[in-house]
Amino acid sequence: HVELVESGGGLVQPGGSLRLSCKTSAAIFRGATMGWYRQGPGKERELVASITTGYATTYADSVKDRFIISRDIVTNTITLQMNSLKPEDTDVYVCNAHLIWLDTDHWGQGTQVTVSS
Repeated sequence: HVELVESGGGLVQPGGSLRLSCKTSAAIFRGATMGWYRQGPGKERELVASITTGYATTYADSVKDRFIISRDIVTNTITLQMNSLKPEDTDVYVCNAHLIWLDTDHWGQGTQVTVSS
């Protein structure tokens, strides 16, 4: 069982910031590329940001220079710092763990991010 515990979603004004976190077990964390996807209903799943065990990062073009993803090996947590948020960032954000040794994907329950005045 792969548990992904998400936190940090909410409502924020345009230009504001939110911080999403996704915590898992050490066993999973050490062998998984992890990231956040936008996965709202009726929308195409989109990678927002990901980070490898070697700390290499990938960002969607739409969030580059605004979002920062990081890993904390002490807490087995990835963090997505979202700055300068725009209304178009509104979506359900879902944590993903891709287990390298099994080549399988696991998904969190999703957390709502709403950017609105």
